[in-house]
Amino acid sequence: MLSAPERLVGVGFRCWLAGFQTSDIGCWEVAWQEYSKAVGPQAAKPLMTELACWVRAVQDTAERRIKVYPAQCREFCRDECLAISMVAACQHSACPAFRACAVALLGSDEIDEAMEGAEDFAMSLKAANQILSPATVFMGAGFMAQGVQGHG
Repeated sequence: MLSAPERLVGVGFRCWLAGFQTSDIGCWEVAWQEYSKAVGPQAAKPLMTELACWVRAVQDTAERRIKVYPAQCREFCRDECLAISMVAACQHSACPAFRACAVALLGSDEIDEAMEGAEDFAMSLKAANQILSPATVFMGAGFMAQGVQGHG
């Protein structure tokens, strides 16, 4: 079971990417509600900005379609876990894992823009006392090694 910060990153990534993919602003509203509930509306504003920039960078630089589960799903799929691990790796200065998760998520070696977005988002989360577990860094690595898809 993931802690609150990990779930926040996963749900935010899922909802924001779904909003970009479907043009349904309702997806973004779900993310706003989750973040606002977790950290309060004032602290949620900069987090939403950094989340949007990171997810846009992921979408724009990915060489494949990033998959996400529906908003109400309690589990996270492979791509969502890689995204969560990227942010955790950034917060814990685990550079090799950070790069590996980015390459696996994007399906490309052109990862600089997405990594920069993840770094900004990770630092904003840290400033809001949303610290991901160091163990979460390895969640994405497990998916890369096994090629396993999570359950919805």
